[in-house]
Amino acid sequence: MKTFKSVIFFAATLATVASATAADIVDTAIGAGNFKTLITAVQKAGLESSLRKGNNLTVFAPTDAAFAALPKGTLEKLIQPNNKGALTQILTFHVLPKEVLGANLDRVKSKTNFETLNGANLTFEKRGAKIGNARIVTRDILTDNGVIHVIDAVLLPPNLPKLNDAEASEARADGNLVEVAQGAGQFKTLIKAVQTAGLAKTLMGDGPFTVFAPNDEAFAKLGHTVSDLLKPENRGTLTSILTYHVLPTEVLAANVLRLQDGAHVKTVNGKTVRIRNKGTLRVNNSRIIATDVLASNGVIHVIDSVLMPH
Repeated sequence: MKTFKSVIFFAATLATVASATAADIVDTAIGAGNFKTLITAVQKAGLESSLRKGNNLTVFAPTDAAFAALPKGTLEKLIQPNNKGALTQILTFHVLPKEVLGANLDRVKSKTNFETLNGANLTFEKRGAKIGNARIVTRDILTDNGVIHVIDAVLLPPNLPKLNDAEASEARADGNLVEVAQGAGQFKTLIKAVQTAGLAKTLMGDGPFTVFAPNDEAFAKLGHTVSDLLKPENRGTLTSILTYHVLPTEVLAANVLRLQDGAHVKTVNGKTVRIRNKGTLRVNNSRIIATDVLASNGVIHVIDSVLMPH
């Protein structure tokens, strides 16, 4: 009897721990570490909130390897603003508006259609555990608002519109990096620092460049250090810091995702920054909060803290 009570107590404890550590679909996918491209795509399509707040959802989640297997150039096009509609269609084709566990799949007919959030049907075949053109490689990753089944290919819905070129005018602004940053309205301190350091002309040049751009809130975290850096006698230090935020080539979010987690990339400063793409995209310890703000001579990725060379 004592042993039986101990087992019951242990099981209750496990249940309490599981409840306390439950995570939604997005956080669970981030924690898994092999859905970086999927998470970026979800954020680009503006679907993150829906996947966090929805209830009893089923997500057939393509791995990073599945996205990498798409035809060359497809991923780069999909994450561009002018292809947001197509990206949304693809992602919602991977989601069912009800929870379907592995046990439910075992009980259906040999071929069964499920209606997706896209509105189109997705066919499950018991033989080979196939959903559409993909194979289910892992079942029943449970979250507090649904279930994830891992698949080995990206599902493409019927009647998907032709993708626009990544460099279409809708996706890339006419202005250069400085002009685009000025127009955004959230980089006032950065623009002032660039002008003080005498770097504006360079960043308005041919490029292409990649700028990891701290917003005004990021600079505000430095307090009085900002006013010190803007003094004439500190111009050398300011220049060193600013050039540490610039790469001498254009690197889009899709290229960043292909880098190995922890990869070092050389900046215009001469020193390297470390790219971290496990779960949340980061450069050094700064989180990348917006990607692919395209200008005529490069790209801006918005970051939440100022990078300090060392």
